[in-house]
Amino acid sequence: MKTAALTSIVSIFISFNLGAAIVQSKGDFEDKFRQLEEVLPTPNDYRNAAGEPGRDYWQQKVDYKIDVTLDESKRVLTAKQKVVYHNNSPYSLKYLWLQLEQNKFKEDSIANLSADFGGIGRRGPTTSAPAADKPAKISYGALRAQQWLADHDVGYKISNVRDAENKALRFVINSAQMRIDLPKPLKSGESFEFNLDYQYQLLEENAVSARAGYEHFPDDVRKGGNDIFLVAQWFPRLATYSDYEAWHNKEFLGRGEFTLEFGDYDVSITVPADHIVASTGVLTNDGEVLTAKQRQRLKNAKDAKRPVFVVTAEEALENERAGTDKVKTWNFKAENVRDFAWASSRKFMWDAKGYAQESETMPHVMAMSFYPKEGGDLWKKYSTESVIHTMEVYERFTFDYPYPTSISVNGPVGGMEYPMITFNGPRTTWHKDGSRTYTQAEKRFLIGVVIHEIGHIYFPMIVNSDERQWTWMDEGLNSFLDGVAGREWDPNIPWGVEPRDITGYMKSNVQVPIMTQSDSVLRLGPNAYTKPAAALNILREVILGRELFDFAFKEYATRWKYKRPTPADFFRTMEEASGVDLDWFWRGWFYTTDHVDISVDKVYKLRLDTQDPDIEFDLLRKEEADKPTSLFVERERDAGNETWIDRNPDVKDFYDENDRFTVTNKERNKYQQNLANLKPWERKVLERAVKEDKNYYVIDFSNIGGLVMPILLQLEYENGDTEMMHIPAEIWRRSPKAVSKLIVTDKELVQVTVDPKWETADVDMENNHYPRRIIPSRIEAFKSKPSTDKVRRDIMHDIKTEKKEPKEKPYKK
Repeated sequence: MKTAALTSIVSIFISFNLGAAIVQSKGDFEDKFRQLEEVLPTPNDYRNAAGEPGRDYWQQKVDYKIDVTLDESKRVLTAKQKVVYHNNSPYSLKYLWLQLEQNKFKEDSIANLSADFGGIGRRGPTTSAPAADKPAKISYGALRAQQWLADHDVGYKISNVRDAENKALRFVINSAQMRIDLPKPLKSGESFEFNLDYQYQLLEENAVSARAGYEHFPDDVRKGGNDIFLVAQWFPRLATYSDYEAWHNKEFLGRGEFTLEFGDYDVSITVPADHIVASTGVLTNDGEVLTAKQRQRLKNAKDAKRPVFVVTAEEALENERAGTDKVKTWNFKAENVRDFAWASSRKFMWDAKGYAQESETMPHVMAMSFYPKEGGDLWKKYSTESVIHTMEVYERFTFDYPYPTSISVNGPVGGMEYPMITFNGPRTTWHKDGSRTYTQAEKRFLIGVVIHEIGHIYFPMIVNSDERQWTWMDEGLNSFLDGVAGREWDPNIPWGVEPRDITGYMKSNVQVPIMTQSDSVLRLGPNAYTKPAAALNILREVILGRELFDFAFKEYATRWKYKRPTPADFFRTMEEASGVDLDWFWRGWFYTTDHVDISVDKVYKLRLDTQDPDIEFDLLRKEEADKPTSLFVERERDAGNETWIDRNPDVKDFYDENDRFTVTNKERNKYQQNLANLKPWERKVLERAVKEDKNYYVIDFSNIGGLVMPILLQLEYENGDTEMMHIPAEIWRRSPKAVSKLIVTDKELVQVTVDPKWETADVDMENNHYPRRIIPSRIEAFKSKPSTDKVRRDIMHDIKTEKKEPKEKPYKK
């Protein structure tokens, strides 16, 4: 039988646990630790339960041979394309689906017809619908885009769709998708070859915001100016056919990016002879398109300490001035890539630097940058170096960079990625004195966007996730890693991947689950980039620790290199390789809109009830004496008023000399009998507890945000000591709304703080302190401004104003 003393301790702890701030109601229990396997796809021989490619894993392969010509004056691409489709699936196919992304910009496309005016989450120029007494708004950018598209015939013109025997193939174009009907079913293990011709009008990127297109420079010396062409989503591409979805027919609506098959490419690009071309793949005919001097510079760059110019600023400037009617054809070949992109301009200077890595298959990579004079010193100093830094960091977390080149190109696209090549936007500002400068923001933007876009060559260009369905699988994972690379470059730059960077979004009313398909997300940036990056940051630094996380993450990357993972493969691999059950984490962070808000509600200081009456009654007497005196009694005493008992001492009795805390032998005898009834081990436990006389604190926590997380607890003591306690998330398993924790210590506790270093994305730091702190903030004095309402115009005075010709704002080159 337990002693009264020990039973008392246990009962006190239990009563506080049930009496925490948020009490669970009957029937509203939610299992935050419910197994995720209930919602994940059932493992099979294609994708096993460990998150690995299964023994029968397969994926299709598509090879392309393309001859494309750029008509610079008309800004039109014309091409002939041969495709060889390899059916590696176990199924026969009756037709092939192709993606026609350029048709997205046609007037009758699903993307155009379904665009809502002023809708939340729109990509491109802004509009706002009328609300209350405010008129609707349309930006100049939106007007410009409308007018440009109205003035140009956009979208593919496809013709001559024929098989290898030159027989016409039946095809159907459905908005931005195209179906080719096969002459007979394509059986498993067979290949099918077909050809097609196409042409389309390149888009002006600054007008349309299309992720690719041209940028015009009207003030260049050359008559008519010059263009930079960034060419992507430029050829009819085979849609993905996968084991988990068959044909991927989600149409391109503009925001959800791409899902593609790996293959080999042989691409010949015909452009004006003075153009420099950057491209996916390896240049196979450098002797025909580069001078001997340029080829030697490229060779010298291989072992250079700093980037070497292959095409110098002076040569690029001379190209800008001249122009030519001649053409050159650049041939590039690429193996095992999922896409192909290129850039072309006579404005490009070109620098390069070799990157050596310990890889048997690709020991040497050429990091290169292509940019116009507008890039200036900003690009000369930081572009190629950022490319190399990215590869150095990413290989630690994934695998050696497997391609021969890694390229950064400046143009009108702010940031986009393709195999071996990226498009990046920041530039310098030209001044009237002929100098070029850049802001700190532009410097940070360039370094950050290059790291991010080169990082995308790993995710999703190699670890080939479905961008259109699960944007976070490339943007989120890549944002996490670019945050590592960025902070290793300069931790003072705000990289936007810290837990604190996502709290505003997580408590907002526009949050949707990370698992939401990208075209349905309300705020893509925080949803697909920042929140998953912050989640992985927390998983690495707080929950798993770096050793377990880094091993598991690298295992995922290497397992799915050149393959197509799904979220289930990522979740399962991270659990299987780390040895930690993370179902609660994936469920909370990726499948819900719960947020982190753990409040420390109360802290109770308890003492051990020894049951020794001489000790306990004395303590009770002291506790009574410590209570505030009644205001009535205090004022009576201050006034010098005597009590009745003081005025009549002759009637005092036993109770006037002994208070209610006086100990009698009855209590002492009972206590001694209780001790005699104890088993030897029970008496030993009690005697030690009494001797040590430790402080017992019960801390009540409530889970206001709903997202269960570890409780990172900082305890501050009266003697100045500070202690950190990491309470695992599992404390919430049976009581997800409120829990209590017992702290036993020799020291006097004076302050409790939850998550003092802002490591868990807690949205309300003020309820993390006990006792509560004074909230630091600011107040700003201001001068009231007069109303600018049109109704209050002084027309009588303004009618006298003299009319003036406006001054033109100088164009910034």
